[in-house]
Amino acid sequence: MNQTRHTKSTSLPGIGFFEKYLSLWVFFCIGLGIALGKASGSAIQSISQWTVYSVNGPIALLIWLMIYPMMVQIDFSSLRRVGQNGRGLTLTLLVNWAIKPFTMAFFAWLFFYQLYQAWLSPAEAQGYLAGAVLLGAAPCTAMVFVWSYLSGGDANYTLVQVSVNDLVLLLAFVPIVQFLLGIHQVPVPYEVLLTSVLVFVVIPLVAGYLSNRLLLARYGADWFKTRFLPRLKPVSIVALLSTLVLLFAFQGDKILAAPFHIVLIAVPLTLQTYFIFFLSWFGGRILGLSYRTCAPAAMIGASNFFELSVAVAIALFGLDSGAALATVVGVLIEVPVMLSLVALAKRWKY
Repeated sequence: MNQTRHTKSTSLPGIGFFEKYLSLWVFFCIGLGIALGKASGSAIQSISQWTVYSVNGPIALLIWLMIYPMMVQIDFSSLRRVGQNGRGLTLTLLVNWAIKPFTMAFFAWLFFYQLYQAWLSPAEAQGYLAGAVLLGAAPCTAMVFVWSYLSGGDANYTLVQVSVNDLVLLLAFVPIVQFLLGIHQVPVPYEVLLTSVLVFVVIPLVAGYLSNRLLLARYGADWFKTRFLPRLKPVSIVALLSTLVLLFAFQGDKILAAPFHIVLIAVPLTLQTYFIFFLSWFGGRILGLSYRTCAPAAMIGASNFFELSVAVAIALFGLDSGAALATVVGVLIEVPVMLSLVALAKRWKY
């Protein structure tokens, strides 16, 4: 029973149809959202006013539906095996929380404030940097299971590192984001940032944990894995696509006016992804990690918890903000870039 529960989140047949073509779905949502925004005119703007304590109600519901299916898969009983993965966890914690957020902020500053001065206004540069920082401060929670499986990583280690990183995220995300945005003089209300983490991380995490324990106890691991999770997955997909359509309904005029901005944003995000992967990979080799530990340790930092980043960007800066657009570009590049890293890891397998 325990072994089954340890591996339930990672027993994947490979990357699914939706995940494989995620970039195409984002492009589809861009088109649909822009068309919706044009057709509805000012009526769509009323959605942005449905807020409670700076959290948009419709967006909050969609984000919950997105994140809960991920959180319900996390088995925190795996934390009992933390001592068995000391070097790997030391690497991933160091990279994810002491290095990655700061290198993301550096690349964003370098490109948005320095190299792109001729193309971006100061307000645009500030918004895009804020979105990049939100991505950099949120290591992957869900898709890392796919990348680990595809690269031949250790399923149990992947589950342990995700569980540990989720707990660290509860404590580290808010101060890191506030510190890095404060350096660049981006105003961030502490109360709004804290509320966002409570709404988009703590509540889904607690609900997922309680559901996990109750459902496993009542129906067993086989039912949970083969019946419950497959039924839940479409809910997460529909919620993600709906969120993107709403976001682009607000962003339509901005994208039509400057479509090249998507490319400008993608460049530093892509560079950061490869940099963190190489840093983690060669760090793992120096530490003497086995391939099956080194691969997922490198993947979790390279990939992002983009659902959380999108949610917090919308809560802090609004649906029509540059920060929200930058986090969605993170969704756009996620799959093709990470698949290239999976192929690279397999080529370097040792």
